[in-house]
Amino acid sequence: MKGRRVVVTGMGGITALGEDWPTIRSHLKARKTAVRPMPEWDRFQNLNTRLAAPIDGFDVSHRYDRKKLRTMGAVSRMAAYATELALADAGLTDDKSLKGGRTGIAYGSSFGSPDAVLGFAEMMRTGASTQLTATSYLQMMSHTAAINIGLLFGITGRVIPTSSACTSGSHAIGYGAETISFGMQDVMIVGGADELSVSEAAVFDTLFATSTRNDAPGTTPRPFDRDRDGLVIGEGAATLILEEYDRARARGARIHAEVLGYGTNSDGNHVTQPSSETMAIALALALSDANLPAESIDFVNGHGTATEWGDIAESRATSAIFGSRIPIHALKSYFGHSLGACGSIEAWLGIEMMKDGWFAPTVNLENVDDRCAELDYIMGEGRQVNIEHLMSNNFAFGGINTSLIFRRFP
Repeated sequence: MKGRRVVVTGMGGITALGEDWPTIRSHLKARKTAVRPMPEWDRFQNLNTRLAAPIDGFDVSHRYDRKKLRTMGAVSRMAAYATELALADAGLTDDKSLKGGRTGIAYGSSFGSPDAVLGFAEMMRTGASTQLTATSYLQMMSHTAAINIGLLFGITGRVIPTSSACTSGSHAIGYGAETISFGMQDVMIVGGADELSVSEAAVFDTLFATSTRNDAPGTTPRPFDRDRDGLVIGEGAATLILEEYDRARARGARIHAEVLGYGTNSDGNHVTQPSSETMAIALALALSDANLPAESIDFVNGHGTATEWGDIAESRATSAIFGSRIPIHALKSYFGHSLGACGSIEAWLGIEMMKDGWFAPTVNLENVDDRCAELDYIMGEGRQVNIEHLMSNNFAFGGINTSLIFRRFP
C-alpha cells in the first residue's frame, strides 16, 4: 500500500468447520473435511453431484431484531454474524466513532439469497405471486450483505459492493485497504459471504466441474491432484476489520497483521478458461504494491478449486513468479468452494496460521498432477514454519484475478 498503513484489528467468521480459530484448527490438524452427501438434492434428476459442505444449524433469529432480519436472507445473516464477531474481536462493538462517517463497508457475495428469486420466477412463469414479498428483492440483490451490515450496525461511511463470484471477498479486502490507504476512510468492514444453494452447484455441474464422488465424500475435493474430479460447493462468511495504523495504535488495538499489497486484473480472454499469464501479472502487481521482491513471500494461500484448468493455470502462474521453492496449500480441500466467501475466509485463516506458525496441508492431495507446475505443495501433515509475508490468491469467472499480501505483525 503506497499511502497510509493499513492493519487488521478484527477477524471473525463462520465456516462448516466452526466459527472460531481453535475449533477450526483442531479440525484442520485432524485433516477433517466438512464435505458430506446431500440427500435433499436427490430430487434434482439432472444434477450429477450430491456433495456439499454445509453449515448445519446456523440460526441468528434470536440475536437480531425481527424487523432487521426481514431484509436478510441467509447470506446476509452469515455476513452480519461474521461482522459482529469481527467487531468484538477488534474491540469496536460499542465504539460510537463507527457511525461518524469515517467507517465504511466493502463486502461481497456471488449473488444475494437464491431462494428470494423464487417469488419473481413464479410470477413470471405462472402470473401468480404467492411467494413474492416486499423484502424479496432486498434479500436477493447483489449488494444485500453490504447493505444489511450497514443497517444493522449503523455504518454511515461509503459502501463498496464487490459481487465478483469467487473474488468477492478478496476484492473487498483489497478495495477496503486502498480506501484507507488513500485517506477516504479510517476503518473498513470488509469480507465476503455466500449461502449454500443447489443452484450454485448446478452452475458448475453444467460445466462438468463438480465432483461426483458421491459415495466417497471424504476423498474430495482434491486440489492439484491428478485424480481430482471437480469442486464441491460450500458456504460461509468472514469479516476483517481494517484500520489505519496510527488510529489503531492510538486506541491500543491488538493488531493481527498488516495489509501490504493488493493486485487485481482481468484476463480479457475467456469467461471460464483462466489465463496463467494474466494470473501471474496479478501476483506481480501485489508484489509491486507491497514494494517487495518475490523472494520475500514465504507462503502462498492458493485458490485451489480442484478443477482441471483452474489448478493447472494457477500453479503455472505461481511458479512463474516464485519458482518451485514456494510452499502452497488450498483450504478449499476442507471447506469446499464457498464462492464469494472464500477470499475472506482464506485470508482470515491464513493470518491465523501465520500467527501460529503452522500451516495446514492440502487434504486429499496425494499425487500432484504432472501438468501442474512444480511447487512445494503441502501434503500429508501440516508444516511448522515461521513466516513474515503471506500471499493469498483468488480467481473468478470472467478471468478476474486477485492477490493480497499480509505481513505478520510483531
